[in-house]
Amino acid sequence: MQNSNAPPLSASNFDHIDTWVFDLDNTLYRTSPEMLAQIDDLMGSFISDFLNVDRVEARVIQKGYFRSHGLTLRGLMVEHGLDPEVYVDHLSQLDLTDVRPNPELADTLNGLPGRKVIYTNAFTAHTREVMERIGITTYFDAVYDIGDADYVPKPAIESYRRLCNLHGIDPQRAAMVEDISRNLEPAAELGMTTIWVRTDTAWAKDVTDTDHIDHVTDDLTAWLQNIANSG
Repeated sequence: MQNSNAPPLSASNFDHIDTWVFDLDNTLYRTSPEMLAQIDDLMGSFISDFLNVDRVEARVIQKGYFRSHGLTLRGLMVEHGLDPEVYVDHLSQLDLTDVRPNPELADTLNGLPGRKVIYTNAFTAHTREVMERIGITTYFDAVYDIGDADYVPKPAIESYRRLCNLHGIDPQRAAMVEDISRNLEPAAELGMTTIWVRTDTAWAKDVTDTDHIDHVTDDLTAWLQNIANSG
């Protein structure tokens, strides 16, 4: 599936791509409702303890900082001087047993030409564990996490520029794959080819502005295989 303004899907559309930039959570695997609930609970308990507020107020603060700063962690750092490592330690309690091996995705990534980089608002330790569980670690050249972005989350364009500078990525020769539509806007502005992995999450509903999206898919593995098979 693709944006109606995009050219027909063909491997030749991607001949110029030498770097693939992938988001992690809910893009390379689907985050289960149980995991999302657990993340919400861990963030709530941290904020409650850190700011000495009840859980109701903690949730208000959590959602408010996510809206105003793009990431709850960023809000806590800016507004309260939080040491991010303390937050990382707390969130590391997340149970990842719902993340399963995906040999089909692994084979597909193995056959996809070009460098592969993960760009995530999460942390490297979480990212590496998820990659190991899926079985895709060996197919990626680098991980660019929230720490590498100096704790400035997507969709701040300066973090995308930092990614490109750090890993020698020419945006005109890169493709970015992401489940949150707005996170593709800076990639498109820099000249990347953009692929939106559409899900049934709340942030994927009622998306109307897709001018910055080149291609859309509900099944990333099948979409990547389609590129390879059309060559």
